[in-house]
Amino acid sequence: MKIKIGISEVKLQKCVDLLSVVLADEMALYIKTRKFHWNVTGESFMELHKLFERQYTELEKVIDEVAERINKLGSKTIGTMKEFSSLTRIEEHPNKYPTQKNMLAELLADHELLTLELRKDIAICADEIEDAGTADMLTKMIQQHESEAWILRRYLE
Repeated sequence: MKIKIGISEVKLQKCVDLLSVVLADEMALYIKTRKFHWNVTGESFMELHKLFERQYTELEKVIDEVAERINKLGSKTIGTMKEFSSLTRIEEHPNKYPTQKNMLAELLADHELLTLELRKDIAICADEIEDAGTADMLTKMIQQHESEAWILRRYLE
């Protein structure tokens, strides 16, 4: 059934393409945070284990919201590791198991990267696509990434 929400089909597709990249980014960060949750060791093991668990649980909610937004715009949502890997802006490090400090620094850099990328994505959604709903959702995501970055930064100061 054709979507009638005041956004052209061309712009809807552009928005879905943009959101697929956002979804891939959130999935890559989710997987990395899970990996660190599973592999953290050392003096602050339990504290960081719980921190990472809380963070990936929050990312699960964001991932679901982005995926559902794609559906609301009339498209199917990507859902394979190959698709996510081909689209993400997050750098992965297979077979690397960093120290606690390096885990925190890597996650901090990723949250800051996504904050920067989401700012660009919001401008595209608001100005080019004219989709206030998606722009609003992305703005809320920036606030979450900024909060997580602040927490991670505190561990490293």
